[in-house]
Amino acid sequence: MKIALIAPLYEAVPPRLYGGTERIVAHLADALVELDQDVTLFSSADAVTSARLVAVRDQAIRLDPCALKSDLAAHVTMLDAVRRRMNDFDVLHFHMDFLHFPFFEAIAQRTLTTLHGRLDLKDMAQAFARWPQYPLASISDQQRRPLPDLNWLGTVHHGLCSRLYAYNAQPRGNYLAFLGRISPEKRPDRAIAIATRAGIPLKIAAKVDAADRAYFQEVIAPMLNNPLVEYIGEIGDEQKSEFLGNARALLFPIDWPEPFGLVMIEAMACGTPVIAWDRASVPEVVEHGVTGLIVRSEEQAVAAVRAVDGLERARVRAVFEQRFTATAMAWRYLELYRRLGERASSKTAVKPALKTTA
Repeated sequence: MKIALIAPLYEAVPPRLYGGTERIVAHLADALVELDQDVTLFSSADAVTSARLVAVRDQAIRLDPCALKSDLAAHVTMLDAVRRRMNDFDVLHFHMDFLHFPFFEAIAQRTLTTLHGRLDLKDMAQAFARWPQYPLASISDQQRRPLPDLNWLGTVHHGLCSRLYAYNAQPRGNYLAFLGRISPEKRPDRAIAIATRAGIPLKIAAKVDAADRAYFQEVIAPMLNNPLVEYIGEIGDEQKSEFLGNARALLFPIDWPEPFGLVMIEAMACGTPVIAWDRASVPEVVEHGVTGLIVRSEEQAVAAVRAVDGLERARVRAVFEQRFTATAMAWRYLELYRRLGERASSKTAVKPALKTTA
């Protein structure tokens, strides 16, 4: 099958540091190639991939040192490059929300759009109502809740290359980990409160977006004076096995409708259990009492810190290998691609004429 994967241009594929969507596209591309699929990746030139690369920008946008740049211009230029070659592919798989919708209406039945973000924003319903013909994939069933009646083709949970993350049966550090992004909805303040009440050190490896700079300076920075808290900053894949693998547990105390939560399966890949808030996708990803503990309050989270040592790290890794590898994700997407083909065939099939009698 000839497959085009179209990634956002904000981060490299995979990202050098923080980044979710582009990381998933990278793992999916490589896994599909390993399954003998013909894959072309549309991305920036700094992508590292086993797929055939079509570079539409010299480097990803966020780490580009140029001060004057237009993300919209970059993405529209890429979409034009995809459109010029759209007949070369059996499936065009988009990972950039719905920016492509006006450009590919004529072949919508040959596209799949994976939605990676939240769907409860004001203008979402109107946009999807305008282009109902596009088949969509969700990354969790919970992600669909604001818009359950869209043209959903299926749900595919994220997956990661199992070789990238080292399983650690005996962590060396007696600390809790927080990994991701410093923002109000990710609740690093809650993570600090939990670690403080439990009397366990907390290591924070997270980036600070420009939009969250004030939150970091006004709310989080003063909390970093806590002797139990160590702020590391943003880290890349090469540092995650040590950071996560040596942690007692990952804290995931979210306060928003998280569509998936990639960091949870990164921790699981290292054998590290997850202590996560009971919101949105969490119950789909974490098996309570097996790969982590799901909590609803700080009190429960503190108790979970004490109880999490009772979980078997080998079992945590085993569940990751069963459910959340890149290969498992690729097989699920191949099934959706097959269903796309069946839909297209049923719509174009010529119906036999009715027989009439004189």
